Amino acid sequence: MRSASETLRGDFGGDIIEPGGAEYETASRSILTPGSPAYVLRPKSVGDVRAGVRFAAGAGLVLSVRGGGHGFAGFGTNDGGVVIDLSLLADVEVIDHERHLVRIGGGATWGQVAAALAPHGLAISSGDTNGVGVGGLTLTGGIGWKVRKYGLALDNVVAAQVVTADGQIVQVSAEQNPELFWAIRGGGGNFGIVTAFEFAAHPTTDVFYGKIAFPAEEAATVLQGWADHLRTAAEDLTSVANFANPFAGGPEAPVEINVAFDGDDPQLAAEAIDPIRRLGTVLGDDVALMPYADTLVDGATPPPGIRLVTRSAFVDERSVPTVLQILTEVGASEGSPFISVRSLGGAVSRIPGDATAYAHRQAELMVVTTTAGPEPVIEAARPGLEAIWDRLAPHINGAYANFLASATENDVAAIYPAETYQRLAAVKRQYDPGNLFAHNHNVRPQ
Repeated sequence: MRSASETLRGDFGGDIIEPGGAEYETASRSILTPGSPAYVLRPKSVGDVRAGVRFAAGAGLVLSVRGGGHGFAGFGTNDGGVVIDLSLLADVEVIDHERHLVRIGGGATWGQVAAALAPHGLAISSGDTNGVGVGGLTLTGGIGWKVRKYGLALDNVVAAQVVTADGQIVQVSAEQNPELFWAIRGGGGNFGIVTAFEFAAHPTTDVFYGKIAFPAEEAATVLQGWADHLRTAAEDLTSVANFANPFAGGPEAPVEINVAFDGDDPQLAAEAIDPIRRLGTVLGDDVALMPYADTLVDGATPPPGIRLVTRSAFVDERSVPTVLQILTEVGASEGSPFISVRSLGGAVSRIPGDATAYAHRQAELMVVTTTAGPEPVIEAARPGLEAIWDRLAPHINGAYANFLASATENDVAAIYPAETYQRLAAVKRQYDPGNLFAHNHNVRPQ
């Protein structure tokens, strides 16, 4: 009988990268996390993905799936196991021009998608970084620069192709395998490898995009006014507030209000953005009309030995004033983490909470803190960071998987409320009873 490795080499038509190989040093790690897998597999077809899954299962090896590799928790690599790197499955094709349907390979990045759709005058509301993978972002949410108008990235998925734990190729949509279709829209990589997505894109124009900066000492007034304005602003406007940036002065760093107005009408854009400009003393304003694809930025790769620790939570309308007050006080103190507050609502909130496995529909804001540095710095900052989140705890709820650097049971419980988790666990039992896809914010088979 052939060994599992011999079977892999016979069945797998993509690249097999092993320790000692020329590409191993770069292929073994994800963007943010080093690793030492026994095999990095780069499939060239869905048949290769099937072969890779069956090999990992048959050999009893830990399996990681990598799209863009930007995950903060490091799910895109492991030690001693198998990594299936989808980067060669990155085709982007408009398959129905009338309905704006787009088929996207599971290994594509959002920069590739934006560039491919621009000549067609189409876009998909995604994230904000070129190199982030379509798969990882979409399977757990997708909060981008058009989120208030078009919802999450996963809200625009109409079908997908999934390779399950037994190596089967399953088509999912509202009509085909609807429970699995529900689960992959928010349930992460727990149920298989999505080798292709079908999205409903939308026609797009250029957009007004940029940042408006205010003095740090005006943070309280600016942030509260900003949140109040976003509550009633046109849904064409999506915005993110960043402050306490340790690389720009920490407590003295300007409050930067990033705005994206989905449209090219200067008068409508001014009506939406000018109330933000009037919130305080404007130190800088670079908002300009530009192609939507240009709003996506290149993500930085940290130097070796530097870790990024992120934590996130959602804020409902009634808690917004208190949370912003706490964050303003934290941001003004030495040693504050970098703080980012993202606007939600709009199209996200109009979808029923049980329509997808993303359950935090009624949140008005999402809070993210980021701490960066070598391991000793991270450890030294940990008590202070815990104290911040302890202060926030009575006023926040849930967590956003794409902005979590850990994967504890508490993290999973925050991402998935009990009812959502139980439904996901039932789907998990059907499609992955052995929990092959466990290197994630894991839902265990029921």
